[in-house]
Amino acid sequence: MLAKLPMAYLAGLKVAAISEERAMVTISYKYLNKNPFNSIYFASLSMAAELSTGLLCMAQTYKSDPAVSMLVVHMEADFMKKAVGRISFSCEDGARIKAAADQTKITGEGVTVVATSIGTDESGDKVAEFRFTWSLKAKKRPSS
Repeated sequence: MLAKLPMAYLAGLKVAAISEERAMVTISYKYLNKNPFNSIYFASLSMAAELSTGLLCMAQTYKSDPAVSMLVVHMEADFMKKAVGRISFSCEDGARIKAAADQTKITGEGVTVVATSIGTDESGDKVAEFRFTWSLKAKKRPSS
């Protein structure tokens, strides 16, 4: 993670689980990701949430033929509770992301998909909910 996502590494993000359907990323409260209110800074929470959705997008676009580009085009968030301790962000939108990736590969048109990541604390209480709109677009193959 240090080479590709140095800020995520510094903030302490860890990939806890990944499958075709679901990805989970954790972040623990520490000095480098804290805010003045003794909780995890919202930008650090955003990174963890985005990574949980982005992993599922990357799984559908990595070494794809045709190649597919991916980009976050919108984000919304709701915060329910102070984020302290270890927070786990889980996205279970793998099937929806796969459908969007398959659609752009077939049509060549850009597709957007909203992926939701729910952050829970160690007690299982919901801390935050993020919704990321990903744009996926198949790249045109060079003419031969």
